Amino acid sequence: MYLLGYDIGSSSVKACLVDASTGQVCTSAFYPKQEMAIKAVRTGWAEQEPADWWNNLKAATAEVLQASGVSKNDICAIGISYQMHGLVCVDKDMQVLRPSIIWCDSRAVPYGEKAFKALGQRKCLETLLNSPGNFTASKLAWVKENEPEVYEKIYKIMLPGDYIAARLTGNICTTASGLSEGIFWDFAEGRVSQEVLDYFGFDKCIIPEIVPTFSPQGEVCELAANELGLAAGVPVCYRAGDQPNNALSLNVLLPGEIAATAGTSGVVYGVNEQIAYDPVSRVNTFAHVNYTPQLPRTGVLLCINGTGILYSWVKKILLRGNVSYTDMENIAAQAPAGAQGLSVLPFGNGAERMLGNTELGCVINGLNFNIHDERHIVRAALEGVVYAFNYGIEILQTIGIDPKTIRAGNANMFLSPLFREALATITGATIELFDTDGAAGAAKAAGVGAGIYKDPQEALASLKKINTIEPNLSVKNEYQEAYLRWYDFLNNLS
Repeated sequence: MYLLGYDIGSSSVKACLVDASTGQVCTSAFYPKQEMAIKAVRTGWAEQEPADWWNNLKAATAEVLQASGVSKNDICAIGISYQMHGLVCVDKDMQVLRPSIIWCDSRAVPYGEKAFKALGQRKCLETLLNSPGNFTASKLAWVKENEPEVYEKIYKIMLPGDYIAARLTGNICTTASGLSEGIFWDFAEGRVSQEVLDYFGFDKCIIPEIVPTFSPQGEVCELAANELGLAAGVPVCYRAGDQPNNALSLNVLLPGEIAATAGTSGVVYGVNEQIAYDPVSRVNTFAHVNYTPQLPRTGVLLCINGTGILYSWVKKILLRGNVSYTDMENIAAQAPAGAQGLSVLPFGNGAERMLGNTELGCVINGLNFNIHDERHIVRAALEGVVYAFNYGIEILQTIGIDPKTIRAGNANMFLSPLFREALATITGATIELFDTDGAAGAAKAAGVGAGIYKDPQEALASLKKINTIEPNLSVKNEYQEAYLRWYDFLNNLS
């Protein structure tokens, strides 16, 4: 038996086949080989055609089937991970009415800010656990006001993963976790927020049927089976947004556990066992994959826009692109921890929510022409990202998440031994690295929904830890002194 997982990103669509008996990945593929197009008709807009997701999913499916040699009849369940916060509008014939407004589109910000004030900041944070912000509900409000002819034709709204599931099965449904990421979910009542619907003037009938995250959610229909080369009748048994799914892929399911990523931007995602929120809304809180109203596990997401993009900028601009990341590791290692008083704030990639939506820009502090050279700059840049992560984790601690372990995929900045050691040392947490990804996690999660595994822990029992990094106590004082200097400089600026 095999499990098929999909990860619907904004850059590409990935497919992955997992052997259900061993939990091992057989093969995976992504499409397109170049980044998927994002349309920006105006500044701040970002749209994609849902048909492009489907066409790329077809190509990735064909590639994994051909490469693996697995018979379509041996695939027993499908799971879906997807880019969060997007809006897909369809009519009664399930025809898409307009391009999807995706996660990084900012046009709906004024609608969310107005709703935050009108509904009441305390009310929003206590029941929705978030500001309506730039999320799906606010994007739909933009459509309602600016494209009334489109809004009038809407039969159902969907998230990107809901749309792919609907194309596979012909069945339109969603999850509590998905509705929470759209800021439609009332955590106090354990239901769709009537207050949000009433404020924006949305009819509740546009919200799809709600199904459990791990459950049979429909079967592959004949039309989709013929397009994809799959067998009709295969159940779709799981769907989740990319960040909750990434946490699941790393077996981050219990309170206090944390998943982290450090690509262009960085994410810290922690699991909480209580309904809690940050009173100044520096984090987002959504229903985790194992959330139920009876067991309200939530995922607290903190995004840092400026992480790997700083290190990439240093490589391309300061070092003229003449070095590899391995070379940069060696250069940084030649400077001591703390970079001899040099500090870098890595916030040069737009407004940072964890800093109150301020846009500080990247700032270098303490540069001494008689002491510092490229070794110190590279080291300080890397440490600046580490300190930004630590600052974010301190925010999570204020709402009850105090991590002892950080789990991450062996990718991007987590490939750097220096980065890993510095992060473990300043946070005091053990870092565990795994060789996994979202598509593989979605495949295994589908096995839970199909009843092949009794729970996510069993599904992830085959997950192999490839490295463990403990805090380095010999340089702990140096990192703490450097962090306090970085922290004080940040507070003086903001």
